[in-house]
Amino acid sequence: MTETVVASATKEVVLGFDRPFRVIGERINPTGRKKLAAELELGDFSTVEKDALEQVACGADILDINSGAVFSNMMAKDPRYADNNFVEPPLMKELVERVQALVDVPLCIDSSVPGALENGLEAAKGRPLLNSVTGEEERLEIVLPLVKKYDVPVVAISNDDTGISEDPDVRFEVARKIVERAADFGIPAHDIVVDPLVMPIGAMSTAGHQVFTLVRRLREELGVNTTCGASNISFGLPNRHGINNAFLPMAAAHGMTSAIMNPVQLGASETKIAARVAELEALGIMVPEGVDPAALAPLIGLGATKGTPSKEIEAIKAADFLLNHDPAGGAWIKFNRVPAKPGKEGARGNREGRRRRRA
Repeated sequence: MTETVVASATKEVVLGFDRPFRVIGERINPTGRKKLAAELELGDFSTVEKDALEQVACGADILDINSGAVFSNMMAKDPRYADNNFVEPPLMKELVERVQALVDVPLCIDSSVPGALENGLEAAKGRPLLNSVTGEEERLEIVLPLVKKYDVPVVAISNDDTGISEDPDVRFEVARKIVERAADFGIPAHDIVVDPLVMPIGAMSTAGHQVFTLVRRLREELGVNTTCGASNISFGLPNRHGINNAFLPMAAAHGMTSAIMNPVQLGASETKIAARVAELEALGIMVPEGVDPAALAPLIGLGATKGTPSKEIEAIKAADFLLNHDPAGGAWIKFNRVPAKPGKEGARGNREGRRRRRA
């Protein structure tokens, strides 16, 4: 049985065919998040810390830490900042140390820069997941020795020196090549987590069927766990959550064991709340001043102000139950339990306490 063990200093997470589907939180990634990159350039890690706590609270089993920041202002002052090999290694170390000081889940060290990967591996406690190796010869020769040296599992992306093939058979052969080359380094197949590369269904109508077939082959023929960038499937389409919510349970049913994704349904911001209040006032509906935004947001149709588990998380929890990866539905019931109202927790706790004492 294939089981990939990822661990922090205190918590172990196992990827496996008969295990619950594992969520790898993707939000700690400055690539494409200009605001986050600007904060990191100033040494401000407050958003990183918020994202770490929020993702774990919303259901992430593992947190991906990506150090791909561009420090534009620093670059203007010092040309060395134009080189990711200069920027990312110290940033990765700082990110890993800060995040693992806040949460107990394992980490996924994510970078294209070898120095950043090694810095992350050195800083991380436990047994992190490394992201990633490809079938490109140069990448194989750089990353696989790190995997062996630190005895960690690795994400293997199914592209090689020819690029990303639209042919699923070619992507399967790239995955086979990576598994075989890893074996040459003494790395077992159970420490390879293959990303078969999900294509956007809007650009390729067979993308869903392709990846389901490919995941099944990877499980049955290579005996490896799998992951993917879950939101790729819906790129460029309306109602992306609707597609993602259908894709993830179907992928799990075909053998996929994890996904890199956003587990958080973002809360309503103060800007959105202010805009909605202005709309209401324009209609003659006056909102009293000084109302707590957190209390006001649900009343004016904006939901919570804090992040909550996304619909994708809900779909994954349901799939685990239906696939018998959640015995007796304990995780599903816990996920759907309505929190006790403030002031009511104690009474319930006292009753439970009395029952325990009688036992």
